[in-house]
Amino acid sequence: MSDTPAKPENIDTPQGLAFAIAAYLMWGFMPLYMKLLAHIPAAEVVAHRVIWALPIAAALLIYLRRTSDLVQALRTPRTLIMACVTALLISVNWGIYVWSIASGRAIDAALGYYINPLFSVALGALLLGERPTKAQGVAIALAVLAVAVLWIDAGSLPWAAVGLTVTWGFYAFFKKSLPVGPNQGFLLEVLILLPLALGYAGYLLVTGQGHFTASGADMALLMGAGVVTAVPLITYANGAKLLRLSTIGVLQYIAPTLIFLVAVLVFGEPFDHARMIAFPLIWAALVIYSVSMWRQLRHSRM
Repeated sequence: MSDTPAKPENIDTPQGLAFAIAAYLMWGFMPLYMKLLAHIPAAEVVAHRVIWALPIAAALLIYLRRTSDLVQALRTPRTLIMACVTALLISVNWGIYVWSIASGRAIDAALGYYINPLFSVALGALLLGERPTKAQGVAIALAVLAVAVLWIDAGSLPWAAVGLTVTWGFYAFFKKSLPVGPNQGFLLEVLILLPLALGYAGYLLVTGQGHFTASGADMALLMGAGVVTAVPLITYANGAKLLRLSTIGVLQYIAPTLIFLVAVLVFGEPFDHARMIAFPLIWAALVIYSVSMWRQLRHSRM
């Protein structure tokens, strides 16, 4: 793994495919790990995700000998401000995700990550003036209809799904403009969040409300949360550079599909009538979106 610029050839490589699939598999089965932390408040879990992800991210950057890039980023006010924005967004995303798994809403988490590619298209149209194709417009409309079905059935928006979609969508949007490599960017975000994470974890420890010292099992699980946070992100970031956009577009559905299957088959979350309507709408939207994206990329190559 390295932070060298992407290869000019727009091709899929076996290494990139292995990295990307490994990352999506880890994300897909992550609910199984997070469920073990369900008895711990989401904010405390997020704090420890930050704290224990730091050694992994730092060790990788030292190994790659790219620490000078990080130092330069820390000296650049514009980069720091942008990194603060992405750090805030990813921390909120982590919090919503941890809460959704702990509270029996893993299906909503899957829904949120299914919708995310379509939300990114909508963001591009609204903020960058990009014109979606007719097929993409239909896909976005189907996704909105699916959310409306769940909204009408429950009497309120599926806030976990919406929150995950919005925070990850804007995170990816701003992350594209962050002028550092993926590994440096992740470590920079963790460093920005570290004072808050340490302060909150320390407060819980002093007041006796924390779980880190409650038992050896809780301590190990919270430390492991840093591993399951850092490793998939770093693996994905390095794999994405070695794959075509169309390949990433197809592979990105592995994680929410696995989350969905884990939620229904392992956690036993109800798949009621509203979800039986909403999820096929989402799946149809994603098929339309993927075919449209594949055709666009094929046309551009021709």
